[in-house]
Amino acid sequence: MRRSLAAISALLLLAGPAFAEDLPNLNPGVTTSELLATAPVHWVSVDQIAATLEGQPAMAVGFDVDDTVLFSSPCFYYGKMKYSPTSEDYLKMDAFWTDIHTNNCDQYSVPKEVARKLIDMHEARGDEIFFITGRTRGTGGETLTGAIKKAFGIEKMNDVVFTASSENKVEFLREHKLKIYYGDADSDMKAAIAAGIRPIRVMRAQNSTYKPEPKNGKFGEEVIVDSTN
Repeated sequence: MRRSLAAISALLLLAGPAFAEDLPNLNPGVTTSELLATAPVHWVSVDQIAATLEGQPAMAVGFDVDDTVLFSSPCFYYGKMKYSPTSEDYLKMDAFWTDIHTNNCDQYSVPKEVARKLIDMHEARGDEIFFITGRTRGTGGETLTGAIKKAFGIEKMNDVVFTASSENKVEFLREHKLKIYYGDADSDMKAAIAAGIRPIRVMRAQNSTYKPEPKNGKFGEEVIVDSTN
C-alpha cells in the first residue's frame, strides 16, 4: 500500500535532525551576503557601448588580438611544446614568431563571438578599425591579417599592427587618434589610459594559456559581460 504524501512528509520532518547531523560538509558554502559582496566592476554590454556612441561621428578604434579578437592559445601551445616545453622562452624566439606567422597557425585560432559583435557594430557605424598586437612580427611576412579578415568577413581591412612592446602600442594609439581600445590584458588597459583614450576590457577565456588571469575592472575600465567567448 502506498503511503500518503502527508505521512511521508511527517516522517521526513521527524528524521530531519538526524539526517542533518549525519550529512558531511562537502564544501565551505557561501552566505547570501558573501555572494552579494562582489567587486564594483563597471559591467557593460555591446548594445550599451553602441548606445554611448549614438550621434558621434565615425572614429578610429583599436582591438588587441590574442584573447580579445582570437582565442589563439592553440598556436601558443604549439609553439611552447616545440620550442621551450618547460619555460616561456619561446615567446622571445624569432623562430617561433616566424613559424606561426608564415605557416598560418592562426587558421586554428577561434574567433571570439564578442569580437564579432563589436566589429559588426563599429563597421555599421563606419568606424575605422585597427588590430594592434604586442606580438613580434618575425621574418618572412605574416598571415595574421588574412586570418582576421577571413574570420570576421572584413572587407576593408587594415594590416595588423605589430608593436612588440607596450610603449610602441601607446605611441600608435596616440598618433592615429584612436578613441577606444579593446583588450584583455592589464597592459592593454594601461596603454589606452596612457594614450588618453577609452579602455574597454574583453574578458580572457579561463582556458587560455596566457596566465595569470588579469583582474578585470582593476583600473575602473568598462568590462564587457559574457565576453570570454
